[in-house]
Amino acid sequence: MVTLRVKATQTLGNRDGRAASAPGLIRAPATGDTSRARIPRAPGMNRKKLQKLTETLTKNCKHFNKFEVSCLIKLFYNLVGEAAKRPGVAIGLDRNAFRNILHVTFGMTDDMIMDRVFRGFDKDNDGNINVTEWVNGLSLFLRGSLEEKMKYCFEVFDLNGDGFISKEEMFHLLKNSLLKQPSEEDPDEGIKDLVEITLKKMDYDHDGKLSSADYEKAVGEETLLLEAFGPCLPDPKSQMEFEAQVFKDPNDFHDNMNS
Repeated sequence: MVTLRVKATQTLGNRDGRAASAPGLIRAPATGDTSRARIPRAPGMNRKKLQKLTETLTKNCKHFNKFEVSCLIKLFYNLVGEAAKRPGVAIGLDRNAFRNILHVTFGMTDDMIMDRVFRGFDKDNDGNINVTEWVNGLSLFLRGSLEEKMKYCFEVFDLNGDGFISKEEMFHLLKNSLLKQPSEEDPDEGIKDLVEITLKKMDYDHDGKLSSADYEKAVGEETLLLEAFGPCLPDPKSQMEFEAQVFKDPNDFHDNMNS
């Protein structure tokens, strides 16, 4: 028997042994108009440059307002650290830094999925997430519409980028997302059975693989199938806590990430 690994928000221990949710993320964001709120400073960037970058990114950002974009920019430059102050150095979050954020803040543990999420953010495939990719990626990751999330999740699960989720890709994804029971002699057989069950439910044109049309139709009928092959989006609790902390004071979030 194959047992599903339950997607859950990771908890971290305080020094006194009590559990705490993702580091330091506790207060709800203030309500009301934030369009005139003070724009936080970013290390290595003067106020004029920050305002110009904020305005540029806000114009192209669907789901964040100007203040929220400015907070995410500040958080980005806090996370990249000293590199932001060195001229001529490519500024960005590399794979390891980004995976650490996914793991610590959003409770992700599946290496394959985290790698695919990184690729989803890194639109220019240069191995680093720049500030534009950071803001636009989080816009979808945290607040995207169902249509946007379906496209994103399908691309995460389409491991070879051929426009289909094949049986082999389903097998690899599900194998990483399932827990083996000690009594199981051949857990791979259980995963193969699960792949066949999934195909029967989602493969509407019966060609032995999932097209984006198959996937979107299945998710449209049952939204729980959005992350059918592994958690690649934040759960609501992680999302709320991240936003509450970052849109209050990005410095606090950065300090807690490194504590």
